[in-house]
Amino acid sequence: MWERSLVLSAPGKVILHGEHAVVHGKVALAVALNLRTFLRLRPCDDSRVCIHLPGVSVRRSWDTSCLQELQKGFTADFDESKSPSVEQLDTLREFAGIAAGATAPESLATLAFLYMCLAISAKYGDVPSVDILVWSELPTGAGLGSSAAYAVCLAAALLTACGAISCPLKDGESTARWTEEELTLINSWAFQGERVIHGNPSGVDNAVGTWGGALRYQSGKITPLKRVPTLRILLTNTKVPRSTKVLVAGVKEKILKFPAIMNPVLDSIDAISQECQSVLEAMPANPSPEYYPVLEELFDINQHQLNVIGVGHPSLDRLCRVTASHGLHSKLTGAGGGGCGITLLRPDTSPLAVEAAKRDLCACGFECWETNIGAPGVTLHSSSSLDAQVLQALSQS
Repeated sequence: MWERSLVLSAPGKVILHGEHAVVHGKVALAVALNLRTFLRLRPCDDSRVCIHLPGVSVRRSWDTSCLQELQKGFTADFDESKSPSVEQLDTLREFAGIAAGATAPESLATLAFLYMCLAISAKYGDVPSVDILVWSELPTGAGLGSSAAYAVCLAAALLTACGAISCPLKDGESTARWTEEELTLINSWAFQGERVIHGNPSGVDNAVGTWGGALRYQSGKITPLKRVPTLRILLTNTKVPRSTKVLVAGVKEKILKFPAIMNPVLDSIDAISQECQSVLEAMPANPSPEYYPVLEELFDINQHQLNVIGVGHPSLDRLCRVTASHGLHSKLTGAGGGGCGITLLRPDTSPLAVEAAKRDLCACGFECWETNIGAPGVTLHSSSSLDAQVLQALSQS
């Protein structure tokens, strides 16, 4: 049973290849992004449940007895294999004072927390007295899996607090991960949190947050890739807002209008995802520099394809031009039409070239992070393994 303060984290995600084509039954590769969401879990000594989300200005607390009463009032069982019911979510909204139809991040984050807290404790014991603080390196609403990283952290923390999973971090260890069976349980409850937030999610984002590394997704089937390398990248947010729904509809319209032209493009994107998978799976056993030019060429081809299917944007073209002027290769990631792009960095890319590229990208008004992909999934941390910025963020009372 858990009795001490714990810190855990989960990664974000980016789509490496296959965005948009995946909607039409093609393969997509999703990879864990090492911009992470951190959660501090503390026992609460006054029979209360407290949640603090400084990123979205949420600070709420409830008596455990009130939550237990609320839990008893539900007619439908809580179950990780069934979607949260409309009745359950309406009752929780009313309890928390969240307006019907509210979609602001703070409303959805609070609702997901309440649902997961009540559902997990209904299955594994009493509502635990916990004090939870969540802080993230991930921007919200940028298609980088921030809500899934939050849901994965909550699932791991609440399952640990209820004694449903172990606390694998031993004294003297800097990090630890759960068993495969425990990760499967964390993932299934994180998916419930994603359902509260998104309604009908694919399950890819929470799977990446749980297992890390890279996943292949096709027609609803999620398959973790065997060992994959950690690749250095620049992640750039153009800050250009876009509607995923509108972009997806635009691609569909083009396919219906020009099927003989567009279907081969989708097949070609599918071939890129599969070729990239083969390269990634070959790299750990044979870390040869010859793989990088192949990955760079796949980035270039896929970016042109995404422009062909109509999801490019002048801001993304500019991002690709700026990085190309420094000898680097980029592509959009996710919905396109603005949003984010990723730039591959070779192991031998000079720090000067990286800094120059970042400077030029920031001069365009973009936001830029140097990070990596293929990162570990949900992880427990000792305080000594965390950097100063994370420690400072988690020291907020």
